[in-house]
Amino acid sequence: MGLKCFRAGLPKPSFIALAGILTLTGCSADRYFMVPKTDLNELQGSVKSQRATLVTMEENAATRHEQAVAQTRSSTQTILDAIATQVEKPECPPVQVQKQCPATDNSKGRADRLKGKVIVGEVENFYLAGPGLIYKARIDSGAETSSIDARNITRFERDGSNWVRFDVPVPGADKFVTLEKEISRRVRVIQASADEAERRVVVELQFFIGDHRQVAEFTLADRTNLTYEVLIGRNILRDVMLVDVGKEYATELPESIRKSNGNES
Repeated sequence: MGLKCFRAGLPKPSFIALAGILTLTGCSADRYFMVPKTDLNELQGSVKSQRATLVTMEENAATRHEQAVAQTRSSTQTILDAIATQVEKPECPPVQVQKQCPATDNSKGRADRLKGKVIVGEVENFYLAGPGLIYKARIDSGAETSSIDARNITRFERDGSNWVRFDVPVPGADKFVTLEKEISRRVRVIQASADEAERRVVVELQFFIGDHRQVAEFTLADRTNLTYEVLIGRNILRDVMLVDVGKEYATELPESIRKSNGNES
């Protein structure tokens, strides 16, 4: 009766709308009450698992932190030890007893030196290695190339190279020693007494002056009319010897060489 009265008091469209609202409200109420409830035991187990995971993560983080701190302390201590080692006061080494310079052994020859260069006089004893002959050599800084007395100079070919055969005089005797050497080069020499240049053969010879031994180039020339069998020029003197024009025989050949040639001068 009440509903009828209510329907009678409302127009038809309004009534239909109101009925729809009531229907929707009822459906919503039924859906809310129909949601399934979660099992409390399963939920509690999940919570416990998460708590255990968090505890494990915290313990791992604490362990890593302690390891990092320990490593940092070790590195710092290593650096401090290194610094302490470097700043330690150095100890002076023990003072060594100065040794006396050994006495000069004249048996090995003698040659004074200045800044590493051999001091020679105007005339020196010259030992030609190979034949083992001692000549009187004139030291001449005005000559470019050194020269040695040679006779019977003959050129020939050996194994495709140019060689020369020549005789050198034996001091104090009327005889010669024959030598064969490969030709190093040829030079043009102009003498004051000659109008034309003379071409001479150049060979390498090993020699001694005092205790100084050297290999150098010598031109081969007949020095019969000259006082000295050997001339020492700038090609030997340069960067090796210094000439003291006020001296003669400033050097001394080794004793073994002097005795073997019977020459004590």
